[in-house]
Amino acid sequence: MQSTKEEVLGIFRSTQALLQGHFILRSGLRSEYFFQCAQVCQHMAEVTRLIELLKPQLEALDFKTVLAPAMGGLVVGQEVARQFGARYIFVEKENDKLVLRRGFKIEPDEPILIVEDVVTRGGRAQEAIDIVREEGGKVAALAVLVDRSQGNASFDCPFVSLLEMGFPTFDPDNLPDHLKDIPAIKPGS
Repeated sequence: MQSTKEEVLGIFRSTQALLQGHFILRSGLRSEYFFQCAQVCQHMAEVTRLIELLKPQLEALDFKTVLAPAMGGLVVGQEVARQFGARYIFVEKENDKLVLRRGFKIEPDEPILIVEDVVTRGGRAQEAIDIVREEGGKVAALAVLVDRSQGNASFDCPFVSLLEMGFPTFDPDNLPDHLKDIPAIKPGS
């Protein structure tokens, strides 16, 4: 029987969502590997399966609404909301800062599950957590497909991931030799 980790990695590889090369992360750090979840999100059957695999970790949580940070969490968050029959809203960038727009409202103490595709340092996820709290909501948990933080992302709410993959990241001024001759690209996140 195939392990969950093997199945998840198989889905990411088959959809070309797990890339290898020289990548510039949102944080400015560099990595040899990049999760481009937009690639897997083109294939709704695979997204459905990923959320089916994540779902057992979410079933004990109390939430009415799923909130996703744009862009990465949009498709994933919507599928979580669909599978749980929950309301779905999102936050989006405005002047490089996440904001709640489009008339979305959060009720006082409304339990909200925040869903993101990948966390490396957790900056956008923390912005989403802060927005929920500023709007009076209660964060039930943060759920992600991939935690690539190597245990460094820390949140003051429950944190659930489908896959933990710790790829080393590097300061651009201190690259390993094997990355120095590969042009760095920023595939988008």
